[in-house]
Amino acid sequence: MAHSLSAKKRIRQNAKHRAVNRARKKDIRLVVRTFDETLKSGDSAKASEALRAAIKEIDQVAAKGTIHKNTASRRKSRLQKRLNAAAKSSS
Repeated sequence: MAHSLSAKKRIRQNAKHRAVNRARKKDIRLVVRTFDETLKSGDSAKASEALRAAIKEIDQVAAKGTIHKNTASRRKSRLQKRLNAAAKSSS
């Protein structure tokens, strides 16, 4: 258990930041799952819109510092590759 006031404050801050970061990561998982579902449905227009929403969410979370910018870039790249592969296989 922390004894100093500053250590107690850090514990409070860490708990708050952890909750915010977990919520942001959950939001990413939600939009990626939505993208997956629209991609499986075969509607390329909806999948493209879902990809835009996912990229926006990933960029926002990276800008806040919850995930690293390279991690965000890698995730966006992989999502785009999946959309391109689905579009190529359907045509």
